[in-house]
Amino acid sequence: MKKILFVCDGDNFPAGAFEFIKLLRQQEPIWVKGFFFNPIDFQQLVSISYIPVSEPYTKLKDKEKRIVTASRDQFASLCQTNNIRFHSDEKVWEWDRESFVRETRFADLVVIGDQLFCSGMLRDQPNYFMQEALHAAECPVLIVPEKFISIDRMVVAYDGKRESVFALKQFCYLFPKFTDLPTEFVFVKEEPTNEVPDVDLLKEYSCLHFNSLHVSKLHFDAKKHFSTWLADKKNVLLMSGSFSRSLLSNTFRKSFSDAVIRDLKIPIFIAHHP
Repeated sequence: MKKILFVCDGDNFPAGAFEFIKLLRQQEPIWVKGFFFNPIDFQQLVSISYIPVSEPYTKLKDKEKRIVTASRDQFASLCQTNNIRFHSDEKVWEWDRESFVRETRFADLVVIGDQLFCSGMLRDQPNYFMQEALHAAECPVLIVPEKFISIDRMVVAYDGKRESVFALKQFCYLFPKFTDLPTEFVFVKEEPTNEVPDVDLLKEYSCLHFNSLHVSKLHFDAKKHFSTWLADKKNVLLMSGSFSRSLLSNTFRKSFSDAVIRDLKIPIFIAHHP
């Protein structure tokens, strides 16, 4: 039985992420833990920071607690309705990287929403908090759009390096049922040759796990054009080994995954070595 960490801030309940959890439950029994934390409203904090009494801050904290409690209750109700084993802590957390890391260390998968995650703090995705979560997580993360429908095919972003292969292995271990779907392995590099690194080993491994696969090379700059290429595919899930670099490095050197999260509303499976 897999342990899934369902992450929600405030009243930004990720309905699409829960739809994916329901899909997993149809395939096998799962155990889902709700990780709920307080949002931070910077405008409200600024407005009360000039008031030399604690009452406005106390009222803000009470409001945030009620919001989180409502989301937790919604989570519990949906789990009970869909026959999903679950647990959620009664404590209301602030966003804390170390607490999140500890939870992911003892989880098989984290599921978050792509549009709503900490959107009250920074709306443009992937915002700082999502980048921090993707970088810090010690288990794979699945980012799910709010209007999640189904997964009919998969695309594996392969670059020949260990992180992309690690993500591929993690996906196979976690989701053996999805390996029956048509799968395309793509190596993207703007160069004249059709060479794909270690393609024979890639096919040797992948043919043991996937029933229908194709390996191709795309000749363009992935950071500029990959999301456009991917936009033509419907009900697709992307696998990637992104966000292994430091948070600071990722801030200055955006990956193609940033563009996909920003521009497309598709499920994205991200895994890298802790």
